Amino acid sequence: MKKIGFLSFGHWSPSPQSGTRSAGDVLLQSIDLAVAAEELGADGAYFRVHHFARQLASPFPLLAAVGARTSRIEIGTGVIDMRYENPLYMAEDAGSADLISRGRLQLGLSRGSPEQVVEGWRHFGYAPAPGETDADMGRRHTEVLMEVLRGEGFAEPSPRPMFPNPPGLLRIEPHSAGLRDRIWWGSASDATARWAAEKGMNLQSSTLKADETGEPFHVQQARQIRAYREAWAAAGHEREPRVSVSRSIFALVNDQDRAYFGRGKDSDQVGVIDNMRAVFGRSYAAEPDRLVDELRADEAIAEADTLLLTVPNQLGVDYNAHVIESILRHVAPALGWR
Repeated sequence: MKKIGFLSFGHWSPSPQSGTRSAGDVLLQSIDLAVAAEELGADGAYFRVHHFARQLASPFPLLAAVGARTSRIEIGTGVIDMRYENPLYMAEDAGSADLISRGRLQLGLSRGSPEQVVEGWRHFGYAPAPGETDADMGRRHTEVLMEVLRGEGFAEPSPRPMFPNPPGLLRIEPHSAGLRDRIWWGSASDATARWAAEKGMNLQSSTLKADETGEPFHVQQARQIRAYREAWAAAGHEREPRVSVSRSIFALVNDQDRAYFGRGKDSDQVGVIDNMRAVFGRSYAAEPDRLVDELRADEAIAEADTLLLTVPNQLGVDYNAHVIESILRHVAPALGWR
């Protein structure tokens, strides 16, 4: 069995060919797609966060709205750039969204991805400390967030408060018990996967990875997952960790699918991103029987307990619901995921 959700980057464009022509379109359609995915039996609705871009940005209003409109599906991010975040204010937002959803929030974080603007985090009021890189700053923000999510008091109460305080030091409110165990780290390298394990975070591994061995993407990603689990065991955490991978997967079951995605066999690509040599995983698009065989050979999917389907959100809610349903109905059972 495997949890299957969708991951939307939330693109929008005023182009007449786009089904999402404004930020409002993306937000409202994202809510509708999460509702549809839950009705279809999917397990998760995840959203990417990019700043200064025509994509989804501030995630917590959306997550809270999805949590209020659904009852079962996990809601999450994949991922939030922690260079831009005030970890204490974020703990309040995340606690609120988690309580609204009754404990279904799965919060994916990372040190960030290539940006639309130069050092955009400076416009949000953040800068690395002396001797830090911006990646160090993102990880520091994450460590602060993880600490305050423990729910322990750390702030000295005022001797003349406006409202009565409980005894002792005060914590961030609202506090949602259990949320700390539902924090994920988006890792592009083996080293940061091990760091995430040491810190007690679940692992999100995306459709690209640092090219550390020259092997196929799914082989390197599977090795990263195994390294993460070894580091988790060595750290002595009591609970079992979770691991997700993201893939673009399309079952070609009608003429519309073939028109959009039936372009022939795809393959891994190698390029440079943020001065890092990276391998980008292939997309999968084929008739269900062939798709089952191709996915069965993907070592990283086999290692993960959660699969996130990256969806072409600009094609609209109905088509993306069809993409999700096709995987759940025609592919997942044959692979033992359902």
